Amino acid sequence: MNTDLSSDIVLKVNAVDLGYGSLQVVFNASIEVRKGELVGLVGGNGSGKSTILRAVSGMIKPWAGQILFKGEEISGLEPHEMAERGLAHVPMGRQLFPNLTVEDNILLGSYLPRLRARRNVNLEKVYALFPDLKKLSTLTAGSLSGGQQQMVAIGRALMLEPDLFILDEPSLGLSPLYVKQVMHAIRKLADLGFPVLLVEQNIKQVLQFSHRAYVLENGRLVLDGPSSELQGHPMIKKAYLGL
Repeated sequence: MNTDLSSDIVLKVNAVDLGYGSLQVVFNASIEVRKGELVGLVGGNGSGKSTILRAVSGMIKPWAGQILFKGEEISGLEPHEMAERGLAHVPMGRQLFPNLTVEDNILLGSYLPRLRARRNVNLEKVYALFPDLKKLSTLTAGSLSGGQQQMVAIGRALMLEPDLFILDEPSLGLSPLYVKQVMHAIRKLADLGFPVLLVEQNIKQVLQFSHRAYVLENGRLVLDGPSSELQGHPMIKKAYLGL
């Protein structure tokens, strides 16, 4: 992990208020993701985690505050513009095309003109990260297990050559075995130099694999710090780990 706190910030969410219609969901939230970091954003259902991701990827606009990506204000940009700038959003539920093959689903990540010449090179990078997908490449995505489908969704995002991954509940609905496999793969992305913002309810897994984490409750950030320290925090142990 890069430890330069001043010059390596890839994503900076600064004091944002977010909501839908007249309902405010997130209040004065600030987070940072640096180069080579896996950062967790954790909390229960309805805490506002996915709303922050939607704001980062351009699906909704902040009511207040600002969002900076690679030092540039992006609060008013559309999702396709964010993708062009190097943001890869792996959505909740994976959102694959079940009747297309595994490989065709992965290749959809290289739709931008600047990526087409390198699609085969990037495809091999995906298969290096997820060797099982190469064996399954000709099967339809809908025939795979939930964990395998999640790997396809992450592989599709990797084809974008992203400067930042954001992942929304990648462990949702997976067996314990696949949760560990997916979390190991996400940590490997960070170890390869990709910044990652990971939204999860599974706080135990996030604190095990991430470098830092933010805890969100009822739309407000209530705790943040190095994951190794948060594992022993009394509030985390009581509210989330049942200790």
